[in-house]
Amino acid sequence: MFDFLSDYDDPSLLGAFWVTVQLTVFSAIGSLIWGTLLAAMRVSPVPLMRGFGTAYVNIVRNIPLTVIIVFTSLGLADIFGLAMGAPDDFELKYFRLAVLGLVAYTAAFVCEAIRSGINTVPVGQAEAARALGLSFSQVLSLVVLPQAFRSVIGPLANVLIALTKNTTVAATIGVAEAALLMKEMIENEAQTLLIGAVFAFGFVVLTLPTGLFLNWLSKRLAVKR
Repeated sequence: MFDFLSDYDDPSLLGAFWVTVQLTVFSAIGSLIWGTLLAAMRVSPVPLMRGFGTAYVNIVRNIPLTVIIVFTSLGLADIFGLAMGAPDDFELKYFRLAVLGLVAYTAAFVCEAIRSGINTVPVGQAEAARALGLSFSQVLSLVVLPQAFRSVIGPLANVLIALTKNTTVAATIGVAEAALLMKEMIENEAQTLLIGAVFAFGFVVLTLPTGLFLNWLSKRLAVKR
């Protein structure tokens, strides 16, 4: 039944999922960093920073991810001549551009998740910290964010799972991840349902353990109020 898989051994099949894992990991790290900065901007006392954070989130999260990925490819790579790797290294260049697009998009959702966690921290704690002479950045990094992160592990787990599935959009610019290989296999083989089942199972293997672990961690580290 699955004889056709013998034509797509590693590095094709496993290699494609390995690229998906790499896209997820690098994009998750970048999204967490940029999303945290955006959340800090959204609660900042500086109007300009609040305005930028609000505008960024409201605009980016309402743009389809495919448009953002294509823009990073055509807009940054071609129009602005952005060199993200060696000129002849197509895979590395567009892998990095895909990561950039995924970070830009996912960070908007990370920002909102973290901001919801910030709102759960009692205002009195921040006011007490300011009364002790701490600056806004110190209050945020030492008092507010540690509690906020503990309360939003669950929502961030959902964002990570969505990010893993969203990596399939990278196939639109030729990144050799799982979705691109699935498209190639469907074009070459007659067993569309089996191919779909194989790749669906692959994504379940990637996302289910992650979701279960992070949900357990969320309950373990939940802030008691």
